[in-house]
Amino acid sequence: MKTIKYLVLLLVVSSCERFSKEDKKQEATTRIVCIAKQYNEIICALGAQKDLVAVDVSSTYPAELKELPAVGYHRALSLEAILANKPTIIIEDDNIGPETVVDQLKKLKVPMKQFGKYEQTIAGADSLIHEMGRYFKREKAADSLCVKLKKEFDAAIEKTNSFTKKPRVLVIHYGQASNVYLVMTKNSTGGKMLEWAGGEIAIDEEKGMKHLSPELVAAANPDVILITDFGYDKLAGSYEKIGELPGVSSTKAYKDKKIYRIEEHDLVYLGPRTGQNIQLIQKLIHQ
Repeated sequence: MKTIKYLVLLLVVSSCERFSKEDKKQEATTRIVCIAKQYNEIICALGAQKDLVAVDVSSTYPAELKELPAVGYHRALSLEAILANKPTIIIEDDNIGPETVVDQLKKLKVPMKQFGKYEQTIAGADSLIHEMGRYFKREKAADSLCVKLKKEFDAAIEKTNSFTKKPRVLVIHYGQASNVYLVMTKNSTGGKMLEWAGGEIAIDEEKGMKHLSPELVAAANPDVILITDFGYDKLAGSYEKIGELPGVSSTKAYKDKKIYRIEEHDLVYLGPRTGQNIQLIQKLIHQ
């Protein structure tokens, strides 16, 4: 145990020296650790990913991000993993933890960058893409992404307006930081995505997430259940194991075998592919 503590202390001390005494060659090299799946997708869509050296484990789109070192879940970060990647800047969205790691990064004076907080609308996504385009000097790429986003979003909404039924949908999400299953509510980005796709999220609560419980699921009695990738894969995609989740086996969705896997990154934030993602959700919930 003493040896482990010594190694961690040595890493922290050496990191302090590195951030306070960077030589000119190191200063000229940008090494970005980006801890935000929304930001990482936009960075790649802008074609600005060459300086990315590490990401959080939930940054899984595009697939090339999976080839980079991971520094932990965004709410359960590893200080050692972050420092091992020698970042010259950390880009994050003010949703990282634990606090002990964040405090240590501040003490080490690791440069950290956040972009503006915009409303969860297409206009807000457009503003974020443009801000990031300016930061990475990819303004033309940002313009093109936003034109494409609006065109695909408008096409998705046009299709939604043609639906005559609005299925009730339960979205189950596995919270990696707390190791529990949660459900998304109407007050979440997922709830907005479902509404745009012509569905109705089955849980109406003030908070964006609620703990999965038999009572909550029974009251919702959804027509369709969507399970995000980490949670679905944890159950090995087994229909029997899914049915063992609290209250799920009694639902209409389970009995009708309308339970589908969806990638977390397609549902929980808005970005360049939001129009495409709405169309994906439409195919799942209206089949």
